[in-house]
Amino acid sequence: MTSAAADDRFRDAFDEHRRSLHAHCYRLAGNVADADDLVQETFLRAWRSRAQYEGRAAIRTWLYRISTNVYLDHHKAAARRTVPAGDPLEWCTDIGPYPDSVPGEDPQADLVARETVELALIAALMYLPPRQRAAFVLRDVSGWTAAEIAEALDLGVPAVNSLIQRARRTIRRHAPGDPRQWRRPALTAEDEEILRRYAAATDPVSLRDLLADDVRITMPPDAPVIGIDAVAEFLTRPLDWRTFPSAANGRPALICYLRSPGSDQYDAMVVDVLTIENGRIVESNAFVGPHHVAAFGMPPAVPAVSR
Repeated sequence: MTSAAADDRFRDAFDEHRRSLHAHCYRLAGNVADADDLVQETFLRAWRSRAQYEGRAAIRTWLYRISTNVYLDHHKAAARRTVPAGDPLEWCTDIGPYPDSVPGEDPQADLVARETVELALIAALMYLPPRQRAAFVLRDVSGWTAAEIAEALDLGVPAVNSLIQRARRTIRRHAPGDPRQWRRPALTAEDEEILRRYAAATDPVSLRDLLADDVRITMPPDAPVIGIDAVAEFLTRPLDWRTFPSAANGRPALICYLRSPGSDQYDAMVVDVLTIENGRIVESNAFVGPHHVAAFGMPPAVPAVSR
């Protein structure tokens, strides 16, 4: 039996680590909606077993262990699978952006944002089967020792080291070689200005001034759009958009709502995350679906403004 005071302390401890735990679950799942589910299930499991928590490990470590096993339990069917081919940002609908901040979030949000990783690493993690992904994230992103991972996953240390080595070989083929590039970049004033101009551009000439020649738009499940001519034409289609500037994974982002003909509202449609190099947009990763918009604390629809 636990006392009411002990239950309150548990709730307080969970709330203290919720944001950090959510970032960990995002690294495992690759999108915010699934991370939300993992955190909720983690709380339920931790609550049911709170009387058995012995305090030998920090409660944050204990919660990470539970959440990692929740993730693995949800992905047992994926233990044997076909190895993906090509860039997951072009075909994988399981990947989503992680907002740098959400309106009304707790004061820890900025600290947790620093733990957010680059979309390139999230995409590379899609190549790993679940246990390799869990071991790699715990070791090379969260900094756990092999012994700590072995205890968390109920494996021997040699088995954990094997998982990590195999995962590292795969990640080296698909992610930036320098681990420092796995962390979210710092958003700059130039990034914000280019995002503003990108949102305001309505004609091909204005857009072309912002785009690299080999610019690419990814938007799974649809095929990518590649090259400055194709991208400028694609982005200037006669559609009625309303957009809101934001940031995700350390990059400028645009939250986009689309109005259908005759509708009195704009519906949540897509989040565009831009990669900018040398003052030009080299890539726009478009994450299609209202659940991606909801991850930024935005409503499913906004009213049309009468003119």
